[in-house]
Amino acid sequence: MELAGQLVSLTALVLCLIAFASKQDQRLMVWLLAANVAFALQFALFQSWTASVLTLIVILRIILARRYPGNLWLLGVILVLNMAGAWVTWQSWHDLFALLAGTLGTLGMFLLRGIPMRLMLGAAALCWMTSNILIGSVGATLAEGLVLVTNAITIWRLHRLKQQYPDLGHPPAGS
Repeated sequence: MELAGQLVSLTALVLCLIAFASKQDQRLMVWLLAANVAFALQFALFQSWTASVLTLIVILRIILARRYPGNLWLLGVILVLNMAGAWVTWQSWHDLFALLAGTLGTLGMFLLRGIPMRLMLGAAALCWMTSNILIGSVGATLAEGLVLVTNAITIWRLHRLKQQYPDLGHPPAGS
C-alpha cells in the first residue's frame, strides 16, 4: 500500500507542477482538480482519512470556486464541510494540518485572484507538506515542496509582468 501511495503521489507531483506553472487562474484550477484526485487516493492508501476526505472536498471547492468566485454562501458551505469532514474522520493532532490546508485553500480560491490567491495556496501547500511529512509520504512531500517553489516562481513572473504592464489587471493571454 505504501509503494502504491508513493507512486500515486508522484503522479500528483507532475500534475501540480503543470498547474502552478500556469499564469492563468482557470488553467491552474483545472490541473489542480486532476492533482487532487491523485492526492485523495494517495492519502487513502496511507490511511490518512481526514486528509483524504478533505482532499475530496478540495475537488468540490475547486469546481465551485471556478464557477462561483466570491460567493460567500458557498465559501461558508465548503468551510462547514471541511469542519464536518475533519470531525468525522479525526485520528490525531496530525489531522490539524490537513484542516488548515483545506481552510486556507478555500479562503484563497473563493476570495482572491492572481498573486494573493497563489500566496494563500502556497500557505495551504505548506500545511499539506507538513501533513505528508507526518504520514511519511516521500512523494507527496516532494510534490508539495516543488509546488511551493513553482508557485513562488510563478508569483515572481506575475509580479514582473505587472510591473511591465501596469495598466493590465491580468497578464496578456498566452504569457
